[in-house]
Formats: sequence, structure tokens, C-alpha cells
Amino acid sequence: MAPSALLIALPALWACRDPNAGLPRPYRTLTVPERVLAPSAEVRRKGRELYLRNCALCHGEGADGRGARRSALTTKPVDFTQRTWCGEATPRRVFHAIREGVRGTAMPAWKALDEDQSWDLVAYLLSVCEKGAEV
Repeated sequence: MAPSALLIALPALWACRDPNAGLPRPYRTLTVPERVLAPSAEVRRKGRELYLRNCALCHGEGADGRGARRSALTTKPVDFTQRTWCGEATPRRVFHAIREGVRGTAMPAWKALDEDQSWDLVAYLLSVCEKGAEV
């Protein structure tokens, strides 16, 4: 490989290694609260309550993407139990999606939730991969 091609390829290779590389800078450098990385039963319960109140209509009570509004949406809601989602989700990516919405989908920004609520919701969603949707 020519040296100039290598210089062009290096940033792309580095981006492949950082799962948060595509996020806007403020989200890439967020400090993730410890309670998100190792959620207690209480944090998980609070996150699930927020989920049921704000997310289940689209994403389903079981966090499986089968909410009541699913058929009316132009893009399918994310199934938080799906192995692919679980493998790609990071606390910062999930926090960004909650706070800013997801462009090109029906997922809106949830600015009505404060940062602590958003982090509790992140903790719950990430725990669904390991423990399932029930508290």
C-alpha cells in the first residue's frame, strides 16, 4: 500500500475500533455514570418505569420492538433484545439516541427527560441484553 493511501485509510481504521466514533464530539467524551455500567436493581426499576411510560408504545413492553404503534411507523422500532443491537449498543450511543433522536427514523428526541432519567433509561436498555425486559 502506498504511504499516501495508508494515511487516508488510518482514520477509517481507527473509527472502526472506537464504537462511539460516529457520535458528535460532546457525546463521545461524556462521562458515563457508574450506575449505568453496573446498574442496581433500583436503577433498573427506575429505568423500566421510564421505559414503560415513554417507550413501550413503540418498542413494546417486552422491549422487543413490537409496540402498539409499530405498524403505523415508517421504520420499525428497535428490538432491544436482538443480539445485533446488544453487540453494537454503547452507553454513549444509547444516551445520544434518547437525547437527540435517530435521524431517518420515527425515533424522536426525548428532551423532556432530564439527564439522570436518560441515564437510568440507558442502564435499563443495556441490561435488557443480559437480564431480559422484566425487572
